[in-house]
Amino acid sequence: MRVVDAFRSAFGAEPETVWHAPGRVNLIGEHTDYNDGFVLPFAVPWGVTAAVTPRADRTIRLLSLQSAGGGEPVTIADHADSQGWTRYVVGVLAMLGDRVRGADIAVDGDIPQGAGLSSSAALEVSVASALNDLHGLGMTPMEVALLSQKAENDFVGMPCGIMDQAASALSKEGHALFLDCRSLGHRNVPLDLAARGLQILIIDTQVHHEHATGEYAKRRAECESAARKLGVASLRDVEDLAGALDRLQGDERKRTMHVVTESHRVEALVGLLRAGQITEIGALLNASHLSLRDQYEVSSPELDASVEAAIRGGARGARMTGGGFGGSAIALVADDRLQSVQDEVAKTFAAMGWTAPRFLPATPAQGARKLA
Repeated sequence: MRVVDAFRSAFGAEPETVWHAPGRVNLIGEHTDYNDGFVLPFAVPWGVTAAVTPRADRTIRLLSLQSAGGGEPVTIADHADSQGWTRYVVGVLAMLGDRVRGADIAVDGDIPQGAGLSSSAALEVSVASALNDLHGLGMTPMEVALLSQKAENDFVGMPCGIMDQAASALSKEGHALFLDCRSLGHRNVPLDLAARGLQILIIDTQVHHEHATGEYAKRRAECESAARKLGVASLRDVEDLAGALDRLQGDERKRTMHVVTESHRVEALVGLLRAGQITEIGALLNASHLSLRDQYEVSSPELDASVEAAIRGGARGARMTGGGFGGSAIALVADDRLQSVQDEVAKTFAAMGWTAPRFLPATPAQGARKLA
């Protein structure tokens, strides 16, 4: 195993454990997480592998096979000294506090960079899972996910929700993770794409708009304002959508329409999966994209073109995934239409003079697991 060889070379010993945690893609349920709604991600076949040995002192020695220059470990004696990718690892140890002292850690990842597949959550969960195992901390997978989220929120300073870490820690091969972002109740729902001759094709537009962060914060504020006006804790609690829309105007009205209908789409899609009707979910993917484009207004020309071209090429359904303003779309594609969908999307991008998209066919993978 490459990461074990690197650990041995850097630290002169064998690692005591090796854990792998995957990235994720969200099948449906966009911008519902911070509205206490439902999401339906699944783990992707790519992730981060961490080889770990505990130390008796407070020193943390880190090595990433993907870091510039490679080969040379970074030694951190004070948490405040961590920078760049090391903050995600050091943050996990910081959140564990006195339960864990130092560690020697080597990590290796194969998540395609820039596609929005949550490499940071995979890194956090792989390290947290390894330390949980080594120190006999007894944390459940959800507790590992929550600690990893806290590391990113409180140490790194990124106010992410729980979806990414939960998908990485809790997913099951051949399943999607149905997660209630309020109660944290969850269950794995069968998503056996291969048995039906299907794949989820991730279409990485390779476009990332700089205003995404500010617009994300604005959308969140609009949702919170709408909830206050409606007298509910969050938009998840809206039961009479028509009545709610009558009391709102402008952007807040549109954001509310998306959030409420998107949570219903998640539940409807889960119902189809549980009934074995996986081939019928395409219409819900299409409806989700139209809502994200027209009501939540977080799409982009590249995402819209990807979705429309994928459907022209024979996809059963498609939508943007992630926060929006660039990043990736997903398409539900039969195996025998995969090439035609890719060709149609590539042709569309070429005609517009855009950078060629990247295609990543994916089937649901296993969550965090021990390798050695």
